[in-house]
Amino acid sequence: MTAQRIYDTVANDFSRVNDLIIQRLSSDVPLVEKIAQYIIESGGKRLRPLLVLLSSRAAGYTKNEHLKLAAVIEFLHTATLLHDDVVDTSDLRRGRSTANAKWGNAPSVLVGDFLYARAFEMMVELRSLPIMDVLSHATAVIAQGEVMQLMNVKNPDITEDQYMTVIHNKTAKLFEAAAHSGALLANADDAQEQALKNYGKHLGLAFQLVDDVLDYRGDAEAMGKNVGDDLAEGKATLPLIHAMAHSSEEDCLLIRHAIRKGGLDDLPHILRLVETTGALEYTMKRAREEAAEALGNLKALPASPHKEALELLTEVAVARVS
Repeated sequence: MTAQRIYDTVANDFSRVNDLIIQRLSSDVPLVEKIAQYIIESGGKRLRPLLVLLSSRAAGYTKNEHLKLAAVIEFLHTATLLHDDVVDTSDLRRGRSTANAKWGNAPSVLVGDFLYARAFEMMVELRSLPIMDVLSHATAVIAQGEVMQLMNVKNPDITEDQYMTVIHNKTAKLFEAAAHSGALLANADDAQEQALKNYGKHLGLAFQLVDDVLDYRGDAEAMGKNVGDDLAEGKATLPLIHAMAHSSEEDCLLIRHAIRKGGLDDLPHILRLVETTGALEYTMKRAREEAAEALGNLKALPASPHKEALELLTEVAVARVS
């Protein structure tokens, strides 16, 4: 499998990162450790720490601090997931009950805070102000992205440009920071540093746009969440934005009403509209454009198995839609 080939490129590093993550989750408070381990071990592909490993190696890094940096990125990501699920009142993630569904909102928020703090402790151990600058800034941008998304819940008037800003901040920024910090750790030259930073950003945008399509066309069992979850939460993602702009006045009003109301009463009709208006094809076209931008940036890197793995990762990101 193509995806397995990517992980095989850094198999030993990846295994050591997993060990380090478990080691650094330790806490004197049993509930902190229990919730943190539950969410960390609940599956997921760990794409962001994978990006750190591949980017640093592709830029010529030969030491071991990239393992710690990868764990930092995973802790930051996991903290955002814990907070996301509370904000979204989600009960299911990756096919399992969310932490807030099992233990309640307050413990989930507080353990998310613990993971942020642990991430910053480990970040300090790297003794790199440029990396701290990138990751602290990214953390602030992600939080702002969350607030922007919250402000746009049940808002059918969000524009495509506004939406792209939200997904850049909320999703792509951590991809960008993972690849960028990997380049910084490797002391990459300016051209390679900028190339990896841009690669991460465009890969993250492509990844989120494909997720938007999967929310209307995906397999619930494979995704670990239900088709139509975004609509149920009143989120106007790109497929709905495009469908509203390319449907009849009557259908546009129906979509606007469905976004304002939330829930899944109108899902069958919405599913037909995102297909017949070409909204899913348009969103996939935008995803492929972002993926092409990501691949173009990799030309600045020398040939290596790690560069090849980054190229494959980009292809896999957009191949998830059947």
